[in-house]
Amino acid sequence: MTRTALVTGGNRGIGLEVCRQLAERGLSVILTARDPGLGRAAAEQLASGGAPVRFEPLDVADAAAVADLAGRLGVDGVQVDVLVNNAGIYPPGRVLETPPEVMAEALGVNYWGAFHSCRAFVPGMVAAGWGRVVNVSSGAGSFDDGIPGPAAYGISKAALNALTLKLALEVPEGVKVNAVCPGWVRTRMGGEGAPRDVARGAEGIVWAATLPDDGPSGGFFRDRTGIPW
Repeated sequence: MTRTALVTGGNRGIGLEVCRQLAERGLSVILTARDPGLGRAAAEQLASGGAPVRFEPLDVADAAAVADLAGRLGVDGVQVDVLVNNAGIYPPGRVLETPPEVMAEALGVNYWGAFHSCRAFVPGMVAAGWGRVVNVSSGAGSFDDGIPGPAAYGISKAALNALTLKLALEVPEGVKVNAVCPGWVRTRMGGEGAPRDVARGAEGIVWAATLPDDGPSGGFFRDRTGIPW
């Protein structure tokens, strides 16, 4: 049985590499991106190498757009078995320096985007009795580390971690829900000085997306090892 994975923010960086690695493992991949041109080009790039990748435009911050995508896939008979909530933005600034609209945008993509996607696709996993949800988080959202880094980013990732834990407690055992910190990765967001390449950054996400039935749920991981919330 071929599983289907949906990856948000899949047109570049870690998201694109996650799509590639999941396809290499035999999953059928739905690559989503807010920019149709960039998303379609990324999917075509992977498909040209023989990867089973389909592109769908998606702005995760738009609840109606997420619901519309779920409806289109349902009409096509596509069941999303694996959801990777990777789409994210990284606005700079301290708490008192961050305009409300910037904070709202960060929460809209980094938290609400995952919330909308979970609401749209996790019920199908629950009905099927099997699913994997991976929320791509960051150590910047860890209370244990003092929520370091830019305020809007850290706060939105802390909210994403809370969503992870709460959802994991509400779904049946066959549905695994985890948060993964990919580490500091050389991407447009991470910058050229980051110590990890995208392949290493994607590995932990792909691990959580392909967990065996006795794998963990409700955890926060980096390099397949649990880290404090």
